[in-house]
Amino acid sequence: MATYRTPGVYIQELDAFGNSVMPIPTAIPVFVGYTEKTFYNGSDLANKPVRITSLVEYEEIFGKNSQSVYSVSLTSDGSESDVSFNGMGVVLKQKTTNYRLYGGMRFFFENGGGDCYILSVGTYDGSLPYLTNSEPFNDALLLLRKEMEPSLLLIPDVVEFNTRTGPLKDRLAEAYKIQSAMIEHCGSLGSRFAILDIPEGYQEADQTSVIDQFRNSVEPILPAYNGYAAVYYPWLRTTVYQTSDVDYKNLDPACYAVVADLIRTEIEHDSTNKAALEKALVPFTTASPKPNELEQADKVLVTLSKSYKLLMTSILERLNLMGPASAMAGIYTKIDTTEGVWKAPANVSVQSVIEPVIKIDDTAQQNLNAPVDGKAVCAIRNFPGRGVMVWGARTLDGNSQDYRYVNVRRTLIFLEQSIKEATRAYVFAPNDSSTWNSVQSTLSNFLTGIWKQGGLAGDKASDAFFVSVGLGATMTGADVSAGIMPVSVKVAISHPAEFIVITFEQEMQKV
Repeated sequence: MATYRTPGVYIQELDAFGNSVMPIPTAIPVFVGYTEKTFYNGSDLANKPVRITSLVEYEEIFGKNSQSVYSVSLTSDGSESDVSFNGMGVVLKQKTTNYRLYGGMRFFFENGGGDCYILSVGTYDGSLPYLTNSEPFNDALLLLRKEMEPSLLLIPDVVEFNTRTGPLKDRLAEAYKIQSAMIEHCGSLGSRFAILDIPEGYQEADQTSVIDQFRNSVEPILPAYNGYAAVYYPWLRTTVYQTSDVDYKNLDPACYAVVADLIRTEIEHDSTNKAALEKALVPFTTASPKPNELEQADKVLVTLSKSYKLLMTSILERLNLMGPASAMAGIYTKIDTTEGVWKAPANVSVQSVIEPVIKIDDTAQQNLNAPVDGKAVCAIRNFPGRGVMVWGARTLDGNSQDYRYVNVRRTLIFLEQSIKEATRAYVFAPNDSSTWNSVQSTLSNFLTGIWKQGGLAGDKASDAFFVSVGLGATMTGADVSAGIMPVSVKVAISHPAEFIVITFEQEMQKV
């Protein structure tokens, strides 16, 4: 109490509303992967989470896409080739890693993405056709434990851990290990949710084995952690990359002569543009062509050569074959912003997509959505008149009644972390009725606001949540002596109407 010695009038302000809970952001993804550059404004940003707000900002700081290079070979059997032209088959083989972070960022922003974090683990290396070293990603997960704001975790490059030889479980072993580590990271923190792709989720002939192998191989330390992740299938044919994104630099220089042979075959069948095409072939048959000569030749060939244009189109289709996880991060962001984290991120369209690589019908989705082991796979399907839709909202903990749905798990993360941050203000406060009442009032006001927004189920607030704290309610005298203040919060989270059953019955005609 203040001591007054001088006569006069004194002003004293009293808090009218007490403390409040500030809702934490629910859809701030962190993308981990390789970038074109890591130095920006004199600083090395490798292994440092950087917050960005747009694709333009990403390009300014981290650069653009890697130049995926393909070898070209010709066969007489066009049936097993990527491109068939004039009875000749053209086979493309990937020579360098197709780093996927930049494409994932495009896909993310085109589907409603906003603020996010980028953690670059290094720059592009064009010496291998696939990734082999998982240590940079494991180190990144350790670094991210200290970063509090991100609420979603994605590693688009994980699907490039693929030796492309041997049995499925062996060639994708590293990818499965990283995905297991992602789930463990999110589950152990309790504040983050992982969005995963099915490695090799584009091969229709292997769709059953690819999914089964994923379920058998991706296994966190604690099965309960599976509720902190969702996986989406199949991969999608997108329009993320445009024609301007591919050119002669996507071809292995060692195969320039093969490309020239392909175009000469075209000239033999159609001599309409013979002179222009033969001139354009000169840089492709020169020992050490200059870049500007190749660039000019590329422009001519794309315009005049049908076979060259088909070759570039085939490369473009490969680049545009993408897993849906990055797009889903954008959809999560859009739904959280417009409707709330409690709305299931399903029954919404995916933008910049032509079609899913694999067509899924109701029968095929049964085992995806509700498998015996509970590891549900969220399907993406094409519906006539509606487009490409997200048609699943389950976590990998599908057998759990509590955490079966993505929106339920993420809503609980939102509530838990928001309340956790708010109650830090009471650490070391007197463990007495005054503090208990203040905590109960603060949490009740916050949950009432969430209920009014539709985030909790119930006709009235008392049906939607219950907060209890105090001696004889949640604690004993021993708790008070030990400095422990248990708080009990019960919430009724809305579950999605996943199965709508409409019953029809005929009635007798009434006269």
